[in-house]
Amino acid sequence: MTTEAKKNSNLPWVEKYRPKQLDDLISHADIITTIDRFVKEDRLPHLLFYGPPGTGKTSTILAVAKQIYSPKEFNSMVLELNASDDRGIGIVRGQVLSFASTRTIFRSGFKIVILDEADSMTNDAQNALRRVIEKFTENTRFCIICNYLSKIIPALQSRCTRSSVDTCCYKAQNNYHVLCIYVDVLMFIKTLACCSVNITGDGMKAVVTLASGDMRRALNILQCTHMAYDCVSENNVYTCVGHPLRRDIENIVNWVLNEGFTVAYNNIFDLKTAKGLALQDILREVHLYVHRIDLPVHVKMHLLEKMADIEYRLASGTSEKIQLSSLIAAFQVARDLIVQEAS
Repeated sequence: MTTEAKKNSNLPWVEKYRPKQLDDLISHADIITTIDRFVKEDRLPHLLFYGPPGTGKTSTILAVAKQIYSPKEFNSMVLELNASDDRGIGIVRGQVLSFASTRTIFRSGFKIVILDEADSMTNDAQNALRRVIEKFTENTRFCIICNYLSKIIPALQSRCTRSSVDTCCYKAQNNYHVLCIYVDVLMFIKTLACCSVNITGDGMKAVVTLASGDMRRALNILQCTHMAYDCVSENNVYTCVGHPLRRDIENIVNWVLNEGFTVAYNNIFDLKTAKGLALQDILREVHLYVHRIDLPVHVKMHLLEKMADIEYRLASGTSEKIQLSSLIAAFQVARDLIVQEAS
């Protein structure tokens, strides 16, 4: 095995199988078709990609850059600055300005500056950048990538061609098209992986469900489960990421609705301790489960309101034991409301 092959074998699948060209990208067909035409006609504009994490924003522009430049030219023609880099006004006036203002001797055409996580840039840096973009458009193209478009100043937005890269941001189990995209990507990784991935249908669905629209997370879950277990099944996926199983949620809802307070509290606390579950994860799954239960409207509204308050308090750093008691109490009150209505 060569040194390069050995280096690649240790890479996470997210990086190892990152698309090398536009044809490798799955989904975002309209955006890819448009950019591909820009590249072929050598008329690439300034770009602004925005959308949730893990939907392919950085992969898209890197695929464009790798399609335009050879591996030897890439480092000299592409400047990539990420959120880990200092990108205040000093960097814009220094490193970005210096890179954009210089031409390469041995290659004609434009350079590309990629500003990843640009929504974390200060307003001063963004204001300084707009003049740099205008002044060096002939020599350099800028690609601004962000999660929240509202954090990019309007002056920068107007100078770029905006694209919303959010096709995969919806829960895949509720969208057949997105589910197909995930299956295509995961099966592609399964085919390329040096060791065959034994994955079941419910395992595939569990990976897609837990990813919640983030393809990067889906691949990380798939790789971790594959390395930890011989088979990527639903139970193994949920166990690997420390997420409550469906039958655990069914048991929890059964306890809080049918058992006494003390029994329900002890059972849930023992389950949390044995499986290392977080109350926030349990609460999220119980919330989805409540929507599927046939309850009177006012009872369901009571439960949803109480669970929203509990989630807010958990996010504020309060005690899980106290909030678990509050969750059980909310269901006990709901049970009493159902009994009163029946009588």
